[in-house]
Amino acid sequence: MALSKHMKLDNIQQDFTIKDLENISGIKAHTIRIWEKRYNLLEPKRTDTNIRYYSHENLQKILNVVLLSKNGYKISRIAKMSREEMLLESREVAFGSNTNDAVINDFKLAMFQFDKVLFDKTYKKLLLKKHFEKIVKDVFIPLLHHIGLLWQTDTILPAHEHFVSNLIAQKIHSNIELIEPVFNESDKTYVLFLPENEIHDLGLLYLNYELLLKGNKTIYLGQNLPLDNLKRFFDTKKELCFITSLTVQPYKDKIEDYFNQVEGLLGTSNHEFIAIGRRTSLLKTKVYKSNISFCDSIADILKVI
Repeated sequence: MALSKHMKLDNIQQDFTIKDLENISGIKAHTIRIWEKRYNLLEPKRTDTNIRYYSHENLQKILNVVLLSKNGYKISRIAKMSREEMLLESREVAFGSNTNDAVINDFKLAMFQFDKVLFDKTYKKLLLKKHFEKIVKDVFIPLLHHIGLLWQTDTILPAHEHFVSNLIAQKIHSNIELIEPVFNESDKTYVLFLPENEIHDLGLLYLNYELLLKGNKTIYLGQNLPLDNLKRFFDTKKELCFITSLTVQPYKDKIEDYFNQVEGLLGTSNHEFIAIGRRTSLLKTKVYKSNISFCDSIADILKVI
């Protein structure tokens, strides 16, 4: 049997290389092999060409081993546990302390299995301990950061990232629906959008939630919006603050021209334009006549709004 990059059953990832386990768990492949040899912690299978591969159960086990070892359990003790004992101990560690590692692990397992039931079950357990804002900041943001690293190292498919991102987006939307529309005294309206060909909107969507929670008026325009679509907003006499997030767009050779266009649209108006995201680092030293500013993160914007 030849091993493909990720062997699948019914389009769900079932088998992993040792490099996958290293990337997902954060434990070096060398250490995993030592644990495997010394303590018989994992039982990999081999292809016809003698390449190790690991099952989904192996992945779950290594994540639980890491969780327990981070919480004071010795590897020699963990190795003696049965599967049921290890799961029980892991659950007690997860819900007997303030650690977020276990729930992040469960979300990762849900991602690899495209398992919405596990995702929702884990989320509902979290809601018993944390407010939604804390779940986003303590769990979802670290989870998405790690997923980004897994994508960069070719450990997961874009489908995995899309699956989790869409589920998180659903939770944000459902919490937005719960907000009672009680607006503060400010006349300012926030217009949130992503530039053309930019689709990473989770951060902007959560910012919309936070702004509404604070009693602000918002207009959420979402992904992939050409700049000329905003012209009617720039022309209004109402006080507006445009907020956009630049993750991959505009490209390096286009970003200066993009903000020159923004400056032209702003003109001498009192409107504000705030950009966040890693692309803004290319323009931090540039000075504009119009009210254009840059922030490193959503947290930074929330400090000044």
